[in-house]
Amino acid sequence: MSKYDKEIKKLNPIQFFVTQQNGTEKPYDNEYNKEFRDGIYVDVVSKEVLFSSKDKFDAHCGWPSFINPINKDNIKTNMDISHGMIRTEVRSKEGNSHLGHVFDDGPNGNLRYCINSASLIFIPKEEMIDKGYKDYLYLFEESK
Repeated sequence: MSKYDKEIKKLNPIQFFVTQQNGTEKPYDNEYNKEFRDGIYVDVVSKEVLFSSKDKFDAHCGWPSFINPINKDNIKTNMDISHGMIRTEVRSKEGNSHLGHVFDDGPNGNLRYCINSASLIFIPKEEMIDKGYKDYLYLFEESK
């Protein structure tokens, strides 16, 4: 039994397929591919903080793409040899949700974390305090 069983039961079918069955949602036809407001992305199951809109970019692949996680300790990677490919799977550390894959073809030699929208919840900057994520507002402070 997982401490997240209650949250897993609340998932819609695509969220369950992606996070619990290592699935992939359709490219371009997902909630956050074109979302570029300031905010953070958290695991749909555990609510652990994963990515910032500051590290998001349009990779033209059909899924949300990020250069870095906010905290690399909140993710784990595994070799994925499914579908006749060798890839690096990305999972949330605490919730163990399948998020997507990481590739070495990001902008300026960076990584590209290609993540399923169905594995995420977007918390807009203006809602971060109310939803308990005020500690991450520093990500959106303007440098002087």
